[in-house]
Amino acid sequence: MSEHKILNGRVKGNVALADGIYEMVIDVKEAGAKPDAFGSFASGQFINIYLDDKSLLLPRPISISEGDAGSVTIVYKTVGQGTKYLSNYKVNQNIRLSLPLGNGYNLAEDYSGKKIALVAGGIGIPPMIGLAKSLKKRNADVDIFLGFQAQTFLTDKLEKLCNNIFIATDDGSFGFHGNSVSLLKQSDVVYDEYFSCGPKAMLKALSEYAESVLRNVQVSIEERMGCGYGACVGCVCNIRENGKVARKSVCKHGPVFDGKDVVWDE
Repeated sequence: MSEHKILNGRVKGNVALADGIYEMVIDVKEAGAKPDAFGSFASGQFINIYLDDKSLLLPRPISISEGDAGSVTIVYKTVGQGTKYLSNYKVNQNIRLSLPLGNGYNLAEDYSGKKIALVAGGIGIPPMIGLAKSLKKRNADVDIFLGFQAQTFLTDKLEKLCNNIFIATDDGSFGFHGNSVSLLKQSDVVYDEYFSCGPKAMLKALSEYAESVLRNVQVSIEERMGCGYGACVGCVCNIRENGKVARKSVCKHGPVFDGKDVVWDE
């Protein structure tokens, strides 16, 4: 499929999970699109949604929570005019989108005997659903560390996919009082590998911790995107490559990078 091809889907569900957090399930077959036109999704990829409102010209890039050739699930936060508009989409309403976009997590074929830690915060938590499923299929022992501001969401799904779930909240209203990386450090367990998605400060802290314990970490970077295809160069970050620092588009070359290659202090 061409990255730039916009296809039609149909909304199967669009429900609130918490205050300002919505889960949308999109059927990609009902509107006549061939399932193979959408391909399969790698954990960590995202979709572009093109809204009906012509005043909202730029597509909305949203991480894939989980999906297959027939449907895709996204979880998003209403932070601006576009996502607020998206929250009003109704069941059976047509929706225009392009997918899958970006590069996801690089997974080994088999994780037998490996202990894996997923570390996520805020709206970086939804992609952990698909990632946990993929790791489970590869025989990994998965623990997950989640950071919320206050309200929790998606914990019921993740409890079924992970061996252990650890929760931190910024206000201390539930679980550990603090962030997910501090909670991870408190566990005193050194995992074989780390995967993460969330705020940049959290990704930086985890990358520094993983380096200190000589472990690999893959991070999914959140940046404001324009086109979502790498054409506008609006979401660049600095990545170490072959001994030099290169400017890379998060949407095209990421959003997932090796944590040790990201230049965090820019």
